[in-house]
Amino acid sequence: MNVKETIKIRRSYRALDPVNITKELITDLAESAQMAPSCKNSQPWRFIFVYDKDQLKKLFTSIIPGNQWIQRASMIIVVFSNVKYDCIIKERLYYLFDTGLATAFIILRATELGLVAHPIAGFEEVKVKEILKIPTEMRVIILLIIGKKSKTIDHNLTELMRETELHKPSRLKFSEFAYLNEYMP
Repeated sequence: MNVKETIKIRRSYRALDPVNITKELITDLAESAQMAPSCKNSQPWRFIFVYDKDQLKKLFTSIIPGNQWIQRASMIIVVFSNVKYDCIIKERLYYLFDTGLATAFIILRATELGLVAHPIAGFEEVKVKEILKIPTEMRVIILLIIGKKSKTIDHNLTELMRETELHKPSRLKFSEFAYLNEYMP
C-alpha cells in the first residue's frame, strides 16, 4: 500500500475489537514518529504507550462523557510535549505542529498495519498527568486510541457515531479550504 492509499483508507472508527499489542508493534510505531520532521530536528514529541489493562482502566477515568467507546481500546498512546522542547520563532510555537506531524506518522503507520488510530481531545488533562506521572509543565495534546475496526457497531455509540462508522464523513470541497496564490474567500 502506498502513502496515498493509506491516507484514503484512514478512518477514526469508534467500534473497536481488541488487537495484540507487542513490544515490536510499539517500537514500529515509535520509529515511524521518530522519522517526522521538526524545527531544527528538535523532536519535541513524547509518547507513553499504555497497554497494561490496569493502567488503561485508570486512564478511562479521565475521559469526558461521550467517549466511553474508548474502553474497547487495546492501547492508548498519550501524546505530550513542552513548549521549551522546540523552536520559538517570534510568536510561533512549533512544538504543537511538530508533535502533530509525528503523531500523524504514527496514525498512517497504524493504518497501514490494519489498525485504527483515533485521536481524541475529550479527556481531563490533569487527571491523565496524575495517573501517568507526567510533569505539570508538560502539555498532554491528545490521546491516540488504538484498536482494530470491529464489524459490530457498539450499541453505546450515539446515532451520529453509528452513522459515521458506516459512512465516511464528507470532506470540504477543494475550493472551501485551498486557495491559489492568495486568500480569496
